[in-house]
Order: sequence, then C-alpha cells, then structure tokens
Amino acid sequence: MHTKRIAVGYGKENKWVVTPNPGAHTRKESIPLLLVIRDILGYADTSREAKKIIHDGLVSVDKKTRRDHKYGVGLMDVIEIPTLSKHYRLVPGKKGLELKEIDEKDSNIKPCRIISKTKVRGGKTQLALHDGGALLTEKDEYKTNDTVVIKLPERKMSETIRFEKGNLALIYKGRHKGMSGKIKDIIAATATRKSVTTLEDMQTLTEYAFIIGSDKPVIKI
Repeated sequence: MHTKRIAVGYGKENKWVVTPNPGAHTRKESIPLLLVIRDILGYADTSREAKKIIHDGLVSVDKKTRRDHKYGVGLMDVIEIPTLSKHYRLVPGKKGLELKEIDEKDSNIKPCRIISKTKVRGGKTQLALHDGGALLTEKDEYKTNDTVVIKLPERKMSETIRFEKGNLALIYKGRHKGMSGKIKDIIAATATRKSVTTLEDMQTLTEYAFIIGSDKPVIKI
C-alpha cells in the first residue's frame, strides 16, 4: 500500500511515499521511520539511503532498535540516532506531528495518556496507554485521561499526573493542536455532549487534551 506525498503534507509534489505499518499508533496518527529519516531530519536524500540507515540498526524508538522502515512512530515517541547522539520527541504542532530535539536526560522518559483501565485477574488494574502499551498496577487509583510518566526502555511507571484543574495540558488534536496551558475548567460529558476542557482561553474536547505537568511540563514542548 502506498500513500501520496501530498496526502501527508510534504509539499505539493505528486510523489509516492511509504505508508506506515499498523502498530502501536494508528496509520492516521503515525509517521513511518523512512519519512522521519529522509524528509523530516534530512539524514538521507533517497528512500534507498533511508532504508539502509534503518535496516542497519542505526535508529531507535523508545530506546529499542527498529529495523523496519515502515514502522510507524507517533505522539510522544522518542526517536534517537545513537551514533550521532541525537534525540528527538514527536509532539503535536499546528500542521501535525513535529520532531522536537531533546537532550539525553529527557529522552529517558515518556509521558503516556491513559485511555482506559480494566480490572484483571488477581485484583490488579491494567492501564491501556495511548501508544498501544499497557501497565499492570496493584492500585486502582488511576483515571482515564491521567498521564503516567514511564522510564525508558524498561517502561516502568515513575510518576502520575492527574487530569484536573490547575495542571498543564497539551492539545494534540483539533483546531488548537499544538497549544498548551493550564486547565481552567472541565465540563463533564452528558448523554448528548462530549466532555469539554478549557485551557486558558481555549476550549477543546477533553479527549484532545494531554496532561504534561503540574507546576511545569515534565518534557520539552
């Protein structure tokens, strides 16, 4: 399956690009590694060069080497080129996902939004995360829309940030995509209306808001 370059926003050339394989992130919400290396970071001029870089194991995602050039990376993923000591995080921008260069310390953590939770055998709670991952916990104190900060590569929980008034959130979908601010109000959902959250003077659907800190962001945005 192929996708036209114009469809994903890389200029107006009618040129074919690779389509990400389905995985942790949906196709609509991810970018294949080949495009990251060739078109966004500019480490390759051609698809052949980008494929070689990736297939040779020179690129890692969330501290794990990825050799599939169609591997789809998405929101909050950490992409690294270890041989160059370069670290990046995918964050939302006005035009879509953008790569933000970060330092090595920042690359060791990843905020993950809780999208659902389920009681499992043994009385434990399983938290389903936005990046396709899951965490098991003994405590049932977490809520949907909370953010858990995990350590990479072991994916162990190090911190929890509640989805509540006064905390900082980043809008990752909708017309205010890429904007951030403190939560001023949260209007609960009804039978006919989805939950709405107000950040500063911006209003967005609650499902579009990603908690990133309390007093200050836990990551560079």
